[in-house]
Amino acid sequence: MTDRAPVTEELNPHRIARIQFDLAAPYVRETEDWDGISETLFEPDRVVSVNLPVVMDDGRVRVFRGFRVLHSDTRGPGKGGIRYHPQTDEDEVKALATWMSWKCAVLDVPFGGAKGGVECDPRILSKAEKRAITRRFIAALGDNIGPHTDIPAPDVYTDAQTMAWIFDTYSMMHPGENNLAIVTGKPLDLGGIPGRADATARGALMCTEHFLEIGGMPGVYSLAGLTVAIQGFGNAGRFAATLFRDAGAVIVAVSDSRGGVYNPDGLDVAAVEAHKDETGSVVGTPGTQPLERLAVLEVPCDILIPAALESQITRENAPRIQCRLIVEAANGPVTPAADRILAERDIKVLPDILANAGGVVVSYFEWVQNLDNAQWEEHDVHAKLRKKMHRSTEQVVTQRLTLAEAYDFYQDRWAALYPDAPPLVVADLRIAAHVIAVERCRAALAQRGVWP
Repeated sequence: MTDRAPVTEELNPHRIARIQFDLAAPYVRETEDWDGISETLFEPDRVVSVNLPVVMDDGRVRVFRGFRVLHSDTRGPGKGGIRYHPQTDEDEVKALATWMSWKCAVLDVPFGGAKGGVECDPRILSKAEKRAITRRFIAALGDNIGPHTDIPAPDVYTDAQTMAWIFDTYSMMHPGENNLAIVTGKPLDLGGIPGRADATARGALMCTEHFLEIGGMPGVYSLAGLTVAIQGFGNAGRFAATLFRDAGAVIVAVSDSRGGVYNPDGLDVAAVEAHKDETGSVVGTPGTQPLERLAVLEVPCDILIPAALESQITRENAPRIQCRLIVEAANGPVTPAADRILAERDIKVLPDILANAGGVVVSYFEWVQNLDNAQWEEHDVHAKLRKKMHRSTEQVVTQRLTLAEAYDFYQDRWAALYPDAPPLVVADLRIAAHVIAVERCRAALAQRGVWP
């Protein structure tokens, strides 16, 4: 069968999102007028770019670039995080917003996708400078965000404190209203919800555990004794290390932006956390072997959890991956070319739009809590999250099996519509998840109609 991955490795995140969409498109049941429908489904509804002049601590003025993309509001208001990172650009934010639309659809959360970012390096900014950037960004976005239009949340290098500044800034601009639902991931004292901080990692754990329980890795039905390597030791990666350890797994390697540490007999996760808190990095944790920053991806293990940035597993290093299962706690960590290589090697991938969706699910719970002026208990949050993650995992696994078994039917139909198109790629879990998402978004669009 012809490999539809590009000959030259594609690393632009928005073009990667398009490749993933195009691989799933032939499996979408309704294909009449597909060219127009596909553009409506894929292209973002709104892209906002703003310049942010900020007075720095030394009195100088620096101008930062900020972006907010609303990919789709077909299934509900936009939802998505705000990240602060020196490599943030418009294409990255568009890709992340697109993946958020699919993520919300796969988990059947009534949101569309959105995302925001500021091109800056928060590691060298003071707290006062980050606060000033945040307030200026929200002021510049104005009514492009709102509790019923586009609701931000934390992402890379932003946290509950950042969300508190967003809430306060928006509230100053909209006095006399219930503004709690403008942003999720807030501190508990400002309307946050218990369980939001570790929701992405906990959702990944629930997805992985259930995938094993339903036979995703034949002969392995629990995490007990499985070895795990984690790239990234920020919010998702750090919580994942603790949660997977507590579930019985052995954490053998972790990394951050400076490097990694490895112990084939298992890391003392608490010691790694303490060293990170003291020094700012996991590198040099006593009793561990050092690793180069990307070498953690190639450590022998049962489960690999990329929890950093996009395009970390590529055509170049995919042949050296030594795990049985990849759980994408990050967004877009595996390129389309790497997907094909991993599939040929029978390395399964729980895709980002399923595996790391716990964050947006609990953000949805927080949004509902805020609109109702209610308070939820943490055990209720966990129970509702588990139900969502388990059901969606089952649906994606079932969809993959269905698509694979009906491959000849879909291939014949696609060939009749587009005789010159290359053969379809046999559906993996990522394609299956995208098919679910695109079909749900297409159905919502069909039901609403195209205005006017």
